[in-house]
Amino acid sequence: MDQQQNTTNNLGTQPIGRLLVQLAVPSITAQLVNLLYNIVDRIFIGHIEGIGHIALTGVGLCLPVLTLISAFSALIGMGGAPQVSMKLGQKNIKQAENIIGSCFTVLIIISLLLTALFLIFARPLLFLFGASNETIPYSLSYLRIYVIGTVFVMITLGMNPFISAQGFAKISMMTTIIGALINIALDALFILGFNMGVSGAALATIIAQAVSALWVLRFLSGPKSTVRIYPKNCRINLKIITPVLALGLSPFIMQSTESLLNICFNTSLQKYGGDLAVGAMTILSSVIQICSLILVGLTQGAQPIISYNFGARNADRVRRAFRLLFALAASFSTAFWLFNQLLPRFFVSMFADNQSLIDIASWALHIYLGAIFMLGIQLSCQQTFVAIGQAKTSIFLALLRKIILLIPLIFILPHFFEDKVFAVFLAEPISDFIAASVTGLMFIYQFRRQLKSIAA
Repeated sequence: MDQQQNTTNNLGTQPIGRLLVQLAVPSITAQLVNLLYNIVDRIFIGHIEGIGHIALTGVGLCLPVLTLISAFSALIGMGGAPQVSMKLGQKNIKQAENIIGSCFTVLIIISLLLTALFLIFARPLLFLFGASNETIPYSLSYLRIYVIGTVFVMITLGMNPFISAQGFAKISMMTTIIGALINIALDALFILGFNMGVSGAALATIIAQAVSALWVLRFLSGPKSTVRIYPKNCRINLKIITPVLALGLSPFIMQSTESLLNICFNTSLQKYGGDLAVGAMTILSSVIQICSLILVGLTQGAQPIISYNFGARNADRVRRAFRLLFALAASFSTAFWLFNQLLPRFFVSMFADNQSLIDIASWALHIYLGAIFMLGIQLSCQQTFVAIGQAKTSIFLALLRKIILLIPLIFILPHFFEDKVFAVFLAEPISDFIAASVTGLMFIYQFRRQLKSIAA
């Protein structure tokens, strides 16, 4: 126990730069590997001879469901993990274990409800998301298998943040590495070896997630974890769950609105550009995930440092951790924007070999990622609000970018441009720029006020 406790206590004593590297590198690595969960299936599917572009479009129509499952995982995981870090900063391990036990129970209940919902309403939902008679067979084949493994997906994504919240970033990283390697191997076996197509891709994913879920539970219930899951704590306590849900609402909104966003993009692009434009959107969603997941990994690496020291009332360490996070996030998002503006086909060609699809996706990438350099500002500030427990502000900022700005622009802008498909893609950079600017201004004011409060 002493070694585990020392690992956690390092959050308040080690130099910020070294600590951020120790936590962020494994977290970013985990996110990059986690990205393989999301894109390896699409790469294999997109290159199926003869039907790859249609099958890819069909699987892309399942993204709103996959995203919603991830969003509910974030509601519990990202809402509970900062609470655990702050309790550790206050040396209150008993309360931290009460939090993790309640969160686990709620996570299981939600996963069972979502499984039933998506199995019953799969077909009408997919048509609502923009499916056509040509793409629906591929969408159904993938979705019906994937949702059977919802409980494994949610345990992996929802409980893994509680490992990194204690400072065990390498263990957290191994969760996704183990699952991703199994997923890649099974993709090759099921799709290429057994010719199972999109069904094989879905089956490979849920088997990999099941193994990852077992890894997470084994650690969190074992002796190496500072904060453990005990059966006696696995009961729903409203006094514990209510602040978890309030804090987790911001990352939930960020991810669940991504689901709604996919629906809005797909239906509009189906209307103005057909299946080819929807297929291009599937590729663009995959490319932007590369940037956003690396930034999420960086912010998750910084979260335990910020939350722990905020709980310990060490304003100077909180300030220095954020400044380093902001500089790294802004630099990366700017570099990612420049790379894609200069070499748009680099990522696009990974997902398709149909020349028409490659052409439209490469053209759209210039537009869609036009303001991606602002994403580092947006996420570093917004996730710091989450890390210090500012639920209301983080919820507003999560709503601002997608619900208040982006979704209305998707439907409004086509009325002002002759090229309707161009107008739909243009909605993304406009909302990115405005949301990041507002977030930055709010952060400057509120962050200083919070630091003064704990310093006092």
